[in-house]
Amino acid sequence: MADPKGFLTTTRQTACSRPVEERLKDWNEVYVPGSLLPIISKQAGRCMDCGIPFCHNGCPLGNLIPEWNDFAYREDWSAASERLHATNNFPEFTGRLCPAPCESACVLGINQPAVTIKNVEVSIIDKAWDNGDVTPQAPERLSGKTVAVIGSGPAGLAAAQQLTRAGHTVVVYERADRIGGLLRYGIPEFKMEKVHINRRIEQMRAEGTKFRTGIEVGRDITATDLRKRFDAVVVAAGATVSRDLPVPGRELNGVHFAMEYLPLANKVQEGDFMAPPITAEGKHVVVIGGGDTGADCVGTAHRQGALSVTQLEIMPRPNEERNAVSQPWPTFPMLYKVTSAHEEGGERIYSVSTTHFEGDEDGNVQALHLVEVDFVDGKLVQRAGTERRIPAQLVTLAMGFTGTDQANGLVQQFGLELDERGNVARDAAYATNVDGVFVAGDAGRGQSLIVWAIAEGRSAARGVDRYLTGSSTLPYPVKPTDRSLAV
Repeated sequence: MADPKGFLTTTRQTACSRPVEERLKDWNEVYVPGSLLPIISKQAGRCMDCGIPFCHNGCPLGNLIPEWNDFAYREDWSAASERLHATNNFPEFTGRLCPAPCESACVLGINQPAVTIKNVEVSIIDKAWDNGDVTPQAPERLSGKTVAVIGSGPAGLAAAQQLTRAGHTVVVYERADRIGGLLRYGIPEFKMEKVHINRRIEQMRAEGTKFRTGIEVGRDITATDLRKRFDAVVVAAGATVSRDLPVPGRELNGVHFAMEYLPLANKVQEGDFMAPPITAEGKHVVVIGGGDTGADCVGTAHRQGALSVTQLEIMPRPNEERNAVSQPWPTFPMLYKVTSAHEEGGERIYSVSTTHFEGDEDGNVQALHLVEVDFVDGKLVQRAGTERRIPAQLVTLAMGFTGTDQANGLVQQFGLELDERGNVARDAAYATNVDGVFVAGDAGRGQSLIVWAIAEGRSAARGVDRYLTGSSTLPYPVKPTDRSLAV
């Protein structure tokens, strides 16, 4: 155990953010560099090393949290990194992007603020990179088997790294011009600087993983060709079809999906554009959708110089504290969150629905009309007399995703069966109905969290390894049917 009295003597302290006026002038991560190390050992010492660590259940990766908390408390960073990597291929991603269901399941959180597990995690991995503890782990021998991985998001990268280390020759296909999937183009730079992706890619290349960018399976290469070239295929193409808003005026210029807007801002940071083709500069911006993607749009609009930013959410405003009856510990509660983007300004409006968009004579969106709503017996009911108009020269639709892309022919060419929710169906080994074809991540699970994507990539790799060799020692952290701990 770290500090037997740490949870009694030390209060919760999290990473320090840079002042709003400073960080809005750049695209660097919002936290003060190095601010965690002076405090993180004591924070790790708050871990109770409880007899049944429910944080393991909160995290689908099964992270060995009490173990690496102990090492972080003792400042044995190499040992902490080893235990962290035992269950997680990319802790620098999860430590920055995951909403930390592990903290919601922390035993200390029953009656005190939970351990800052996420901050400890990112401190360990950043220290490991600084100390040179993250090195390539090339296989001792090759199996002679080949695997294609479609998609380079967290699920695809996790599956590829696991299979490469198992000795298979792995090629990752990515339709975008750079590796990373949503990590690259969906996550703004201020949430995760892309250096963290780049050095992982270099580690994977040194291990033997090969990458092919700008190739869309289904269009640039057919499923038949892929199956001829490789002994197995992992479909990790994500759930990239954005949920639309079919109301009058949707066709107006200036109404865009979030994933049309966010990647262009990231491409500016990559040096592809001097200025983004779609920008919030000098505009009234409305973001429809109250989740993380919506918050990413809010923060991006602030940095581009929006006149105003308004975020709309159809659901009621969540509680600020856990409801012990409806959302009891250790479930992951839906709480009111103030992200770094919300700290930077803008307005958030709950329980409203968009009725239509209003345009000018040139076909450009100028305003949005909304109405307040209630949910009665599960049905959406408008409140009479609550209609109003708000200015909007840029609208981003951030209402989530409905499934994997079928327009490119990937699903049809492979002949993949879908489940009742429109996701690619798979069995307990992550195998589809097509021999030698497996699926991992959002393509099979539906829109989910980064920790679930990595866990599925690791689990699917075991299924592929067993298919190719007859047995496997790779980990299997989650079953395809597993779901988040909920009421």
